[in-house]
Amino acid sequence: MPTFTNQATLSYNAGVANSNIVTGEIIQVLSATKTVLDSGYRPGDPVTYIVTLVNSGTAPYTGLTVTDDLGAYALGSTTVYPLDYSGNVNYYVNGTLQPEPAVTQGPPLVFSGISVPAGGNALLIYQATPNGFAPLGVESEITNTATVNGAGLTAPITASATLAGNTEPQLSISKTLSPTTVSENGTITYTFLIENRGATAAETTDNLSVTDTFDPILSNLTVTLNGVTLASPADYTYDAATGLFTTVPGRITVPAATFTQDPVTGAYTTVPGTAILQVTGTV
Repeated sequence: MPTFTNQATLSYNAGVANSNIVTGEIIQVLSATKTVLDSGYRPGDPVTYIVTLVNSGTAPYTGLTVTDDLGAYALGSTTVYPLDYSGNVNYYVNGTLQPEPAVTQGPPLVFSGISVPAGGNALLIYQATPNGFAPLGVESEITNTATVNGAGLTAPITASATLAGNTEPQLSISKTLSPTTVSENGTITYTFLIENRGATAAETTDNLSVTDTFDPILSNLTVTLNGVTLASPADYTYDAATGLFTTVPGRITVPAATFTQDPVTGAYTTVPGTAILQVTGTV
């Protein structure tokens, strides 16, 4: 807690006398905590933050400002902000919803006119969205700090929350047909592109499986994964009567994405890991 000292001086005709030095301590009665409700972040998906102010003193605090640095970090000689304010805030005093405070979206983000009653509390609940400056990769994280300033405070109060990036596989699949026009008893190829934008590879234990019902039904199937021929039933099953095709769960794996940060702009580029499944047959 802040301490202070004080000394008096006595002046008189014959000289000057100094008193003893007294020391005091200012007890901080306003505290702040910052929490995040999400377990991990992905760029584009909002995360929810809560700033809690508790006043254990006998006098209210009024006109406070709460400044959120939006996860700012240094990049060379500049500063980048990996979070964008999502545009809405709920402000509670002793559990009662109040009108929305004044907001400067920044960066940094500033909430103004915050009050905390004596023996009471105030909450700010708001969302921020990770953007293109949000760190990506296995050990990625965003540390977000709120700073409280205002009359009655001997020093700013800070509270931080750290949120790790979501490193789980993030999979998508797309399908193409070649050729798109085929004669009867002709051959066509379905190509399935599976992409992983996550920081962790999709392994056999993730039990990936591709299922499709071919219409028209195909015969004389040839199946490859990343150019390697697959065999039935070890790698896939196919019902020639219904056209139902299914890869064996865990047979398909997809490497993790790679992430590169531009050293000048700070923006991240994602190159997804890929797996290519091709099924060729006669219609």
